[in-house]
Amino acid sequence: MITAVGVVVPARDEAELIGACLAALAEALARLPPGVERAVCVVADRCTDSTAAVARAAHRPALLVETRAERTIGEVRDLGVARVREALGTPATRTLLLSTDADTRVTPDWARAHVARARQGYHAIAGTAELSVPFSTSARALSRYEHVLDRARTPAGHGSVYGANLGVRADAFEVVGGFGRHASGEDHDLWRRLGQAGFRRCFEPGAPVVTSARLRGRAPDGLAALLRSLAEDSGSVA
Repeated sequence: MITAVGVVVPARDEAELIGACLAALAEALARLPPGVERAVCVVADRCTDSTAAVARAAHRPALLVETRAERTIGEVRDLGVARVREALGTPATRTLLLSTDADTRVTPDWARAHVARARQGYHAIAGTAELSVPFSTSARALSRYEHVLDRARTPAGHGSVYGANLGVRADAFEVVGGFGRHASGEDHDLWRRLGQAGFRRCFEPGAPVVTSARLRGRAPDGLAALLRSLAEDSGSVA
């Protein structure tokens, strides 16, 4: 039985978007079943803008970690996980770790849908990601992105894995060693290792998030890089 939820939000120079991210998280966490503890950790990673100040000013229960050390995105997420685990203090088997991004807004039933799946016995849950509007790329590039999503579909579900929408039970997370020292692709690597270790995984279409459609992101090979490559292939980027 899941009795605690910890959410980790890595953020680098996201002052314009972190407020909306935290507001959406507050709404989603408020819809959790009674008795479920919750904690949110924003990891302000080498920010040069007011990301930390905006996060601190958000009048919501959130932990804030400001770091200047050079870390990969996998290590940043792991740092956030460690802090929410400390704050919650609940057994690993009863703790669900949720990952999202600062340029992302979760939907109102997001946390509740992840918890419901975890309570069904799943150790890892991958949700979907919708692109926010207005789009910063062409209609043709967006069509190409839809084809990418279609190709990812499997008999098990939508088949997509995003660090912006991922849930993992803390005991499974510990067994496989967390996100690890990955500069990109940390979400897919964690998902793969969880499967190899025999943990139960599922794709949840009912827990979407809305994420930025920008073409210049923080991770070198993240969603923004994919959208940029699709835009370049379609001739919509100079």
